[in-house]
Amino acid sequence: MIKKYQNWIINFSISALWIWPAIAFAQNSQVDSGLSGISGLFIGSGIAGARQLTGTSGLIYQIIRMLLLVAGALAVLFVIIGGYQYITSGGNEETAEKGKKTLVNAIIGIVVIILSFVIINVIVNQISR
Repeated sequence: MIKKYQNWIINFSISALWIWPAIAFAQNSQVDSGLSGISGLFIGSGIAGARQLTGTSGLIYQIIRMLLLVAGALAVLFVIIGGYQYITSGGNEETAEKGKKTLVNAIIGIVVIILSFVIINVIVNQISR
């Protein structure tokens, strides 16, 4: 009987993954006109809008910002993984120590990423003066 309920829940979950996006994308014309009205604001921003090599709108600065964003996202992911390992260690000291080590290293990584972002901004602002 339990297996039957488990199968029903799995089937419902899988079918919901196919149905809910279709419901979410059901937009009316007002939303479409609003989105087309603001689309001109974003032309030329980011890497596509880089007109020079250095400076706050330069290509190198934009690439470094994107790489720091990816590194920050990975560091946050490792904080989550380390926390999960620590919480689910279940009294196993090796797993708990592994989770602690992952958490400490991920937090150190986040601090390094934030500091590098600040340093890059200071350098770019000094160069672009």
